[in-house]
Amino acid sequence: MRPAPTTRPATSRAACSSGRTLPCGLAGRPAAAAGVSAAPGRTPQPAAAAVVGPTPPWPSHTRRGPAPPAASSLPSSTPPPATPGKPNSGLAARAVSGTILAGMAVAVIAVGGWPFCLVTCLVVYQCCTEYYGFVTSPGIAGSARASNDSDGEGGVAGLTPPVPAAATLSSALCIALVVGTHVETRVTAALPIAAVAVLSVHLLAPTRPRFAQLTSSVFGLFYCGYLPSFWIKLRHLAVPLVNAPLATRWPLLLGGLSEWTVGLAATFTTVACIIAADTGAYFCGRALGRTPLSAISPKKTVEGAAGGAALAALAALASRACFGWPAHPAVALGLGALTFASSVFGDLLESVMKRDAGLKDAGDLIPGHGGLLDRLDSYMFTGAVVYFAIRFILPVFGV
Repeated sequence: MRPAPTTRPATSRAACSSGRTLPCGLAGRPAAAAGVSAAPGRTPQPAAAAVVGPTPPWPSHTRRGPAPPAASSLPSSTPPPATPGKPNSGLAARAVSGTILAGMAVAVIAVGGWPFCLVTCLVVYQCCTEYYGFVTSPGIAGSARASNDSDGEGGVAGLTPPVPAAATLSSALCIALVVGTHVETRVTAALPIAAVAVLSVHLLAPTRPRFAQLTSSVFGLFYCGYLPSFWIKLRHLAVPLVNAPLATRWPLLLGGLSEWTVGLAATFTTVACIIAADTGAYFCGRALGRTPLSAISPKKTVEGAAGGAALAALAALASRACFGWPAHPAVALGLGALTFASSVFGDLLESVMKRDAGLKDAGDLIPGHGGLLDRLDSYMFTGAVVYFAIRFILPVFGV
């Protein structure tokens, strides 16, 4: 009697070059790699089924190695759903910084006098620092420094920045213009005298001065010193207000009724219109902006400007309701429009300097806003324009 044959597990067989069969785990390998010696004189060949096309999945009872991943864990070309983003932290920082600055401005304007002058001097100093940061930036002065010869000859692609002594003197004279205006508002020759002093530094320098140095220094005096001094003049308008709704509630600590003047109302009204114009232009531009306003600043739109003008007009009317000035609503609307136009002009002018300098912001002093010039560019020309309108235009119409 023969012994019972041993039962072997079912295996797939593949023909190799020697004619023997291989278990499924070795199928598709060359004979030498599978541990099978080829017949003498013959080269082992891999099984054809092992190299043509993808290997079919093995039955579960013959699978060797780890199980294939589940269908849900296979990589997919479809990206996973995006998680909700974080809140706009930039807008939040902008709102917080703007609120703090607005509160400080209200307090300083209400007090007036030397505190108002001192804060204006600090603002002027920082504006001078950021302005000369523009002038000496690589975008404006880099190519000039690279190609400037020792004797001042040769072609220069950029603008030669002012000598350091002239920049320092210009900053000091800008502050002096503000203080001088506070002491004597009728001063008229301060700017020409300051310009002569700054230009003399260039003319007496060892190197030959360039025209760009002279113009940038004088413009710095005008932009950072002379224009801010008109806010001092505006606040000093001492014409008393009559029949003002809030006059009887003005605290004695702030001067009482003696401080309830056109200068107080005009300064508050102008600042309120600028803030409203900036806010309306920002949000209307983001929501509705389609038409570019100017090639100088592509992000500014006509729709944003319209929203800023409308909000500035509403701010002028609200200020009139609080101060009782100006007497006619039409005059208030006119001041709102004038304030809006001059604020946009100042904003665009600072954009020209930033783009020539290749800088996004004038600095990083104020979170969410950038430098102080980025926040106060709309105020630079507005004080002078409103002061001129109150002093010389409104009296012509009997206002």
